[in-house]
Amino acid sequence: MTGLLYSEVESDLRGELRAMLRQHCDPAARVDRDEPVDVDLWRRLAGDMGLAGLLVPEELGGAGAGPREAAVVLEELGRAVAPVPYLGCAVVAGTALLSCGEPDLLAGLAAGERPVALAVPFATAPADAWSPRVSAAGDRLTGSVPAVADAITAEVLLVPAGRGLFAVDSAGVRREQRTSLDETRRLCDLSFDGAPGRLVAEGADAEAAVRAAVLAGAALLASEQVGVAEWCLDTTVEYARGRYQFGRPIGSFQAVKHRLADVWVAVTQARAVARYAASALAEQSDVEVAAALAQAHCSGVAVEAAEACVQLHGGIGMTWEHPAHLYLKRARSAAVAYGPADVHRARLAELVDLPPA
Repeated sequence: MTGLLYSEVESDLRGELRAMLRQHCDPAARVDRDEPVDVDLWRRLAGDMGLAGLLVPEELGGAGAGPREAAVVLEELGRAVAPVPYLGCAVVAGTALLSCGEPDLLAGLAAGERPVALAVPFATAPADAWSPRVSAAGDRLTGSVPAVADAITAEVLLVPAGRGLFAVDSAGVRREQRTSLDETRRLCDLSFDGAPGRLVAEGADAEAAVRAAVLAGAALLASEQVGVAEWCLDTTVEYARGRYQFGRPIGSFQAVKHRLADVWVAVTQARAVARYAASALAEQSDVEVAAALAQAHCSGVAVEAAEACVQLHGGIGMTWEHPAHLYLKRARSAAVAYGPADVHRARLAELVDLPPA
């Protein structure tokens, strides 16, 4: 396996993206906005910077990059708690389309013109990815799928139905937005009442495409969780240096600095785990083990860092005027995405032949 350190290309990508997000996605300004997706920001990411097509081959208008580069993007989007459908569209749906070999949809996705979402519940674990809730009678789909992420603004939905995977124009689907814990990543329920669909994969191919997509989502979600945890740590350290109590910075007190040291160690370990998952996905080596390990570990680290951020900010950390609550909600929501940690620990035990206690 290649090294887990960031390459020069990945570091340059991080620098450009962080500079853009600093200018157009200030977390402090996010607390007063109530929108499911920042359309303007998504246009900059997908169209102007071409990041929606990172995983798409160059001949289809994409960048021809890989999961390691996509992981860097997700780290920065996590740091900015950006309300854009990158994970669900560019990573999950993009992986499904690559598995199916859909050049037209991939080209539209890469150009940022046709957002795509995979119609599976956000809490679906990779091992349970293929469990269609929609029936197919010819090219007509009937049924419903609850709690789908990044489907609110999608123009095309990839829907597991019967024994196939169908591409459905979202205009013919009823979408009902849920009251989500994380307002920066809204979920919605999808209802199909005879909606027309086009078969893009069938049988084992359809099942493999959906499983690969959810597995990629679980593996790279860890990088977003690292970004969330990193922002929480950096912001809290800066606050602890400047906030004085009893004539001293609160960061000089053992109870504060020891807790921040513990969070730093956890974030450093989580970054290594997330980089391993991205590299395993890039090389298609031990992907299931790496994804299960990433979600078993990184989800808890993000929650730990976000809770420390809220608590160590004191009174201001408990208010909605401070963006800390956005990070706590994103961390809590992501902790059950693509399967909670206990499901991944159980799966990891199966994969490495570890007998139950």
